[in-house]
Amino acid sequence: MNLKQLKYFLVVAEERQITSAAKKLFIAQPPLSYQLKQLEKEIGAQLFIRNAHGMELTEEGKVFQKYAEKIVDLSLTATSQIRQIKAGELGKIRIGVVSSCGGVVPNKQFKKLINYYPNVSFEIHEANTFGIIEQLHDGILDLGIVRTPFNLEGLNFKDFHQEPMVAVTNENDFEGEKIEHLSQLKDKPIILYRRFQEIFNRSFRHQGIRPFYAVTCDDARTAIHWADEGLGVALVPKSIAQAYAKSNIVPIKHAHWITHLNIVWRKDRQVTPLMERIIGMF
Repeated sequence: MNLKQLKYFLVVAEERQITSAAKKLFIAQPPLSYQLKQLEKEIGAQLFIRNAHGMELTEEGKVFQKYAEKIVDLSLTATSQIRQIKAGELGKIRIGVVSSCGGVVPNKQFKKLINYYPNVSFEIHEANTFGIIEQLHDGILDLGIVRTPFNLEGLNFKDFHQEPMVAVTNENDFEGEKIEHLSQLKDKPIILYRRFQEIFNRSFRHQGIRPFYAVTCDDARTAIHWADEGLGVALVPKSIAQAYAKSNIVPIKHAHWITHLNIVWRKDRQVTPLMERIIGMF
């Protein structure tokens, strides 16, 4: 039994005549009759009664018709879904995101993708950059959105966003509403987002500054919250400050305090059409 035979059977059952069914199927009558006989032989039951008016389904034929319709419909659905998967229009994508990308991701392209392809779904995992990279290597994630710096070994990446660091504070204690020199932070209690500790320390050492880290944490949102409560000055990426800060956001003019968002995936991982579509959105 094959799909071609089932489709032939359904057309004959609908037309009730071999002649009209053959015309509809664009085949000759003898091959069509042969396929029906082969189908009946395999099933072990007569599916049609041939009479002067054409062909009528037997009781067995009526039962078989219901199953044949389901099988053909399933085959069409399966074929359609496979084509959608191949085109990147169907499936689930597992993405790891850092908390500090909240002001940038999801972007407008994500919304368009969901509107155009409602059969695409996202499974979001939140972690820091190192946790996301570890989950990528373990095969838990398909893609990751991380912040520089990180170890690129075994990864492909696409840099899609860069931004400066800013200071979040509930005090109006920076003249000119901008930090022109790091010395302006020398006597301030700093809330340190640990992710950038090495970069901050290197810059402070270069200028001979010994910063006072009043609070140290592992999430930019936590740093912002504590700054909003007056515990100090949080140094965080601009986009996350704009998304969550209730206090003053003060620009920092320092060339080395620039951070990048990258979308990353494993080099040894086959890039699916859906993954390729997501990567292309950035």
